[in-house]
Amino acid sequence: MDFRQNLLQWFDQNARELPWRLTRDPYAIWVSETMLQQTRVAVVIDYYTRFMARFPTLQSLANAEESEVLALWSGLGYYRRARALHESARAVITEHQGQIPTTAAALSRLPGVGVYTAAAVASIAFGEPVAAVDGNVERVLTRYFGHEPVPGVARSGELRRAAEHLVDPERPGDFNQAMMELGATVCLPKAPMCLACPVREGCATRGEHAVPRTKKMLSQKTALALVQRRQWPKAEVLLQRRPPDASQMPNMWELPGVKEGQESQDMLLLTVRHSITNTNYYVTVYGLTINEQKLLARDTGERVWVPVLDLLEQPLTGLTRKILKRLHVLPGYSGGRPIILSEQEEAQANAAALPH
Repeated sequence: MDFRQNLLQWFDQNARELPWRLTRDPYAIWVSETMLQQTRVAVVIDYYTRFMARFPTLQSLANAEESEVLALWSGLGYYRRARALHESARAVITEHQGQIPTTAAALSRLPGVGVYTAAAVASIAFGEPVAAVDGNVERVLTRYFGHEPVPGVARSGELRRAAEHLVDPERPGDFNQAMMELGATVCLPKAPMCLACPVREGCATRGEHAVPRTKKMLSQKTALALVQRRQWPKAEVLLQRRPPDASQMPNMWELPGVKEGQESQDMLLLTVRHSITNTNYYVTVYGLTINEQKLLARDTGERVWVPVLDLLEQPLTGLTRKILKRLHVLPGYSGGRPIILSEQEEAQANAAALPH
């Protein structure tokens, strides 16, 4: 079939050099495909490299505490992926004698492993001729066959059947990666580069097509506090644990909130926008001294003082990590030392005077 031949020839010549493409280790491929769900490749590369350095084998991941896994995942988002990957690693050790299942059907029975991830791992690592259909592949197929795009999963079954018909039985893993690569680098959501497309001759669309109207992003304002004590190297930051039954990021650590109406411009440290799923959070961060903790919002969540040197080992929410990086509190930023005030300095100056 010309489609397969043209696509694979293009992929052989244009595939990006990515760390997970240098191995056939099913565990490494599984980790990469889990991270790549709803996340850009450029973001994943650094996380994948650090994750594999810390957990180079399935056994090492299974033996880890969940907090360790979440700490390395912090900032990547969609933390259910990390929890499911950790749980699945343990299931493979206890229920499969440490051997990762080799078929998409068996992989999909592991905790949190969906149809796409199962097919991607089975085809790339084990050569099973199954199609892996993610958002990029759906877009390629929708345009190639000239379908009217519809929102959600209304056409996923139809597109998956079409992909199954197209998949190369000899090189299924390369074929699936080529389809994803085409959608990520050529068949873009806006301004697709049709002249560079290897399968343009058979494409029914050859250009942009109407897309379903997306849901309007919601907006929410919130105020958080950075409370610090002690001097380097014993500096500490006050963090609060999210409830275990929270709908998002349960048990992860974040900065405590500020009572409404207690904010003061002379305590202002930072304003930042942070998006989670369909909500844009407009966050104002205030610097409080130890004696100003009375301004913190009341909350039933556990609060602890965390040494700055231990922050990178904690399962921080992505927003918290972003704030601490921008304020140069995380180790490794601002020349390796966090910028932080001593108790005496805090008593003499407000936290807005933190040097940068």
